[in-house]
Amino acid sequence: MRHAFANKKLNRTSEHRKALLKNMLNSLIKYEQIKTTLPKAKFLKPQADKIITLGKKNSLTSTKNLISQLQDKKSANKVTKTLSKRYEKRSGGYTRIIKAGFRYGDNAPMAIIEFVDRNVEAKRVNQKKKETVENTEKKDGKKESISK
Repeated sequence: MRHAFANKKLNRTSEHRKALLKNMLNSLIKYEQIKTTLPKAKFLKPQADKIITLGKKNSLTSTKNLISQLQDKKSANKVTKTLSKRYEKRSGGYTRIIKAGFRYGDNAPMAIIEFVDRNVEAKRVNQKKKETVENTEKKDGKKESISK
């Protein structure tokens, strides 16, 4: 029987599990879609839904709770300003899990967890920065060749 087993342990200590959850929540909020193993996705889904529900309350206490849980002001602001507005009329079920086959190395079941009605452009948040860095490096290289 499975009495008094609250959640999955994921073969980690409690501190490691809390850090894993916080990092995955921040990544999910930032990119709105992440690829992970199926047990981790199932562990993350209810927590992500609770974060969105907390952001929908729009009070000082809920904002402080968001910041304390996520440890990131940018993620907390995105939850309160963007995601809570997107899901105003929805009363739950903000995320979905899509099974994505098995990982090559250890055959672990993989899954994609994403927000319903997600912004497709959110996945490319860091790619724009990389492109601008490459452009500046190319410009610097041209300037050096011209000056020589």
